[in-house]
This record gives sequence, structure tokens and C-alpha cells, in this order.
Amino acid sequence: MKKIVASAVLVISLGILGGCASVSKEDLEAVRATASKALADAAAAKTAADNAAAAAAKAQSSADAAKSTADAAKSSSDAAKSSSEAANACCQDTQTKIDRMFKKSMYK
Repeated sequence: MKKIVASAVLVISLGILGGCASVSKEDLEAVRATASKALADAAAAKTAADNAAAAAAKAQSSADAAKSTADAAKSSSDAAKSSSEAANACCQDTQTKIDRMFKKSMYK
């Protein structure tokens, strides 16, 4: 009885191992096709990522150029403001002198 059970276990084990070890050509081709598709998808994703990185670099460059232009405009604006304030001070000083001269002429 033990020999029959042992033989049956051996036959079933070999059958299971043999069934698991066999791969049909169609299964292998399906795996290869899936792997090829995954590789193509990965290559497409890499290309998209590279394009996105290039676009981001271009946008950063444009932003840097815009900041530089804005800084130059601010500097020019500050210089114009300073010049305007100096001209205004001069104008007020001249107005004060004219008022004094007018008052002196009125008192005479």
C-alpha cells in the first residue's frame, strides 16, 4: 500500500512539474510581444520626458530674460524718478526765489 501511495505521489509530482515547466510557443510569443510593447512605451515616455525637460529649460530661460529686462526697466525707472525729484526740488527752489523777489518789490 505504501508503495502504491508513494508511486502515486511521485507520478502526480512529475505531472505537476512537467505541466508547469512546459511553455507553449504562443505563450512565449505573447510574453515577447508584451515585453516589446512595454519597451516601446518606456521609450515613448522617455521621449516625452525629454521634450518636457527641454520645454521647461526654454521656459526658465525666457523667465530669466524677462526678469533681466524687468530689472533693467526698474533701474531706469529709479533713475528717472531721481531725476524728476531733483528737477522738482529745483523748481520749488526757483519758485521760492521768485516769491521772495516779488515780495521785496512789493515792499519797496
